[in-house]
Amino acid sequence: MANRARPLNLGPLALAAVLLALVAGPLVAVAAGAGRLVLAPQDWAAVRFTLLQATLSALISVGLAVPVARALARRRFAGRQALITLMGAPFLLPAMVAVLGLLAVFGRSGILNDLLSGLGLPPVSIYGLYGVLLAHVFLNLPLAVRMILQGWQAIPAERFRLAASLGFSPAQVARHLERPMLRAVLPGAGLVIFVICLTSFAVVLTLGGGPAATTVELAIYQAVRFDFDLGRAALLALVQLGLCAVAAGLVFALARQVGFGAGLDRSIVIAGPGGWRRWADGAAIAAAALFLLVPLGAVVLRGVPGLAEAPDVVFSAALRSVLVAIVSAAMTVAVALMLADAVAQRARGFPFLEAAAVLPLATSGLVLGTGLFLIVQPVISPLAVAVPVTVLVNTALALPYVYRLVLPDAQTVAGDYGRLSDSLGVQGWARWRWVVLPRLARPVGFGAGVAAALSMGDLGVITLFAGGDQGTLPLVVQQLTGAYRMDAAAGAALLLVGLSFGLFWLCDWGGRRASA
Repeated sequence: MANRARPLNLGPLALAAVLLALVAGPLVAVAAGAGRLVLAPQDWAAVRFTLLQATLSALISVGLAVPVARALARRRFAGRQALITLMGAPFLLPAMVAVLGLLAVFGRSGILNDLLSGLGLPPVSIYGLYGVLLAHVFLNLPLAVRMILQGWQAIPAERFRLAASLGFSPAQVARHLERPMLRAVLPGAGLVIFVICLTSFAVVLTLGGGPAATTVELAIYQAVRFDFDLGRAALLALVQLGLCAVAAGLVFALARQVGFGAGLDRSIVIAGPGGWRRWADGAAIAAAALFLLVPLGAVVLRGVPGLAEAPDVVFSAALRSVLVAIVSAAMTVAVALMLADAVAQRARGFPFLEAAAVLPLATSGLVLGTGLFLIVQPVISPLAVAVPVTVLVNTALALPYVYRLVLPDAQTVAGDYGRLSDSLGVQGWARWRWVVLPRLARPVGFGAGVAAALSMGDLGVITLFAGGDQGTLPLVVQQLTGAYRMDAAAGAALLLVGLSFGLFWLCDWGGRRASA
């Protein structure tokens, strides 16, 4: 990598300026439209419930993830790698599909209530705080497991070998190796899940929604769609922005490295203790697998026959969602590539470019949607720009993830080939064609798949802008669920899952093939 700053061409600078305008413009509109900064009692109740459900969701997810991650770290069994891979799926799983799966198991006519009815016991309700927590734990427990498991894998193998040679008991290994790692990893993992739950919308829209189970995001939606109180919506969006900004700042401030020093990069094979601990590890792994697989299996079993009952609007919405996802992914990858390449070359102004790439992490789709609604509503009908606005917001929200996926490889390319390209005069499109793109194909393909899957499952800004015939597939699933057409909703959800993971696999496969 060059030691001196390079001239910055106008492309990345213009993209960063547009991105900042796209994020900052709606935020300014939100701040300007907030009017009198006084929250009503029901708004304070929404703030309290938002913080309560996010805090409990993070604590429960992280607390349950620790024994599962420990069991996966120190046990070897058939299907272990497949289960670890499955732990990454809920990040790409549309929230509405998770809700449908949980309703199939815990809902009024779900598997659990059928069993309770057969035993003569009263049914349980999935709606309200308990349902919101259940859905958030379902979606975020795998993420917490993956993050904590990485902490175990970051402990050098030599530390475990030394502990074994010194005859450490399981309690001593936990005291000297595992607990220091957990003290470093758990705060960051908990805060990441807290931020995710702060901006959760689809889960609360379906399983919450009552006066006692309304979050700030849901209150924004209700203020725009039902009350058309744009001033109150702007004020709530400002509150949500403040909550997200504080939480995101805490994530960066408390991010810590596991302080065990460097090892010899040997693979870690932890000798799992026997006795009751073996049974406890097996029970933790089995419980986590059942918790993840049973709702997903219920969606498949119920969705296959439900496809025949799906109305025509499901398939038109599916086509619309695929087009939105493809365009959003293409735009996200293009912007991420240009910004990452400029930052990797340390072009003049690269801190500004990096700030523009990560800025969307401090906001949410509904906050951006509210600001854009305030901007376009006096000029043009929001229904007329529903799809373009959805594409823009999806692009902005997926950009930080794709940018972080591409940046390390872009820095490697700049360091390995930057001086050689300069000395040979390989610049412009020739440099992209022969130097950059072939070496970034794998992370670009994976990033495009992530962006497409996130866009396919998004249920946020489209709820503010879309009319009756402009909804995307997640919105149609939510509408069918609200109308208690559960079989048709399950069929639509199954189609949504297939399209989301199909787009992800296609993009990832294309990137891997191009890099071969």
